Amino acid sequence: MELPAGQAMMAISLDGFVARPDHRLDWLMRLDTDGEDHGFEAFQDSVDAIVMGANSFRSVLGFGHWAYRKPVVVLSSRMDDADVPARLSGKAEISRLSPRDVMTELGRRGAGRVYVDGAAVIRSFLKAGLIAEMRIALAPVLIGEGIRLFGPLGADIPLTLCDVQQFPSGLVQMRYRLEG
Repeated sequence: MELPAGQAMMAISLDGFVARPDHRLDWLMRLDTDGEDHGFEAFQDSVDAIVMGANSFRSVLGFGHWAYRKPVVVLSSRMDDADVPARLSGKAEISRLSPRDVMTELGRRGAGRVYVDGAAVIRSFLKAGLIAEMRIALAPVLIGEGIRLFGPLGADIPLTLCDVQQFPSGLVQMRYRLEG
């Protein structure tokens, strides 16, 4: 069975951070992006499932509304299904599977494309060779410290730039295809 294609979509500060050290996204929320379509709805429509880490899950829960229309799998070694709010029953589940095993399971469920979210999860999927495409939105702000999207990978990962889109807010979105 062929594994689903991993698709990453993430915003980063100009200095390469996805969040502050305490996982806050206040720097991103301050951008005036009213009226800009960054393609999140279309992107979400293009995938069959979402895999994210526990920190990303907690951050999203803090937004107050559930933005996902596809099934969500939260990778965590410390959480269990009791940590999923009742309002998300049937919409989110906890898994302790490895990246390859969770993709195998999602493939068995019929997923062809999977949105991979969260810095640590994206890095683990990159190391496992499970990301086919990345959409990186570069925000026009320097935050100085925080959680980096990229870190040690063990080997170079060649990318092909497929598209660049600039927005009035100063945000620049780049779409890359991973080679190999």
